[in-house]
Amino acid sequence: MDMNKKIRLYSLVITAFALIAIFTSNSYDSSSQEEASAVNVGDLPQQIRPVDLDRPFDLAGERVPMDNFDVRERLDRELLVNSYWQSSTLLNIKRTTRYFPIIEKILAKNGIPDDFKYLAVAESDLMNGSSHAGAKGVWQFMENTGEFYGLEINKEVDERYHIEKATEAACQYIEGYKKRFGNWTMAAAAYNVGGTRLAKEVEEQKATSYYDLNLYVETSRYVFRVIALKEILSRPKDFGYYVEAADMYPPLDDYDIVKVEGAIESLADFAQQHNVSYRLLKVYNPWLRSGKLTNASRKTYEIKIPRKKL
Repeated sequence: MDMNKKIRLYSLVITAFALIAIFTSNSYDSSSQEEASAVNVGDLPQQIRPVDLDRPFDLAGERVPMDNFDVRERLDRELLVNSYWQSSTLLNIKRTTRYFPIIEKILAKNGIPDDFKYLAVAESDLMNGSSHAGAKGVWQFMENTGEFYGLEINKEVDERYHIEKATEAACQYIEGYKKRFGNWTMAAAAYNVGGTRLAKEVEEQKATSYYDLNLYVETSRYVFRVIALKEILSRPKDFGYYVEAADMYPPLDDYDIVKVEGAIESLADFAQQHNVSYRLLKVYNPWLRSGKLTNASRKTYEIKIPRKKL
């Protein structure tokens, strides 16, 4: 190859490398500018801040010892978890208008502090659900406990899902623990872990305050979760939850009562006869667990029939 051809080839190679370098540099600068622009557009649409712990907290008028660093950190955990678990907390706020008026009235009638309505939230998120252990309803009664407190439980009727009757039973349950352990805080703990287990821990650990007991994880967190829920649900705006009245779930209080003393062979037919859907019949009466009501003992049942037919 003569000298002129070598020079031309060399020039082409140098030019090609220069073009690649320029293109790469421009691409990098453009990408960097886009990334910088994305970061600097503005703050993210949320503010994550710690909860103010420098104030008094209580459950049913019983003071939480916030001068104890361990107590302080345990409450902090539950306040933060429930403050920033937005979907669950928002749903709980919405459900309060449906269930709290019923629960509050029954608690007051039985002399149980109003704060125990938040125990129902801690138990079930105000949902008529079932736990893996078999506890059911808003108050999460196990079958033997529910029956002990007078709730009817069988394949067709399960009054653990009857909000009024289950709340009455919960009041008896809580009152019994208050008498046994001497204060409302321990009564709340016993509701979760059971009286026998809690009494055993008290005896073994030589401690009578819930805050001094070393309990297994769920019960160790339980009372703090109830207190955290009380704080958030009683003043949601202070925790960043702005829910308009129109967004709250309406109470299911517009209904007529039909008394049934005999059997109902088909609840679907029964619903149709009363000009209501089968679905709404079950929504208003979740304690009816089957498609029929045999009623062999010929009890008198009160079934709610919604006036607004949807």
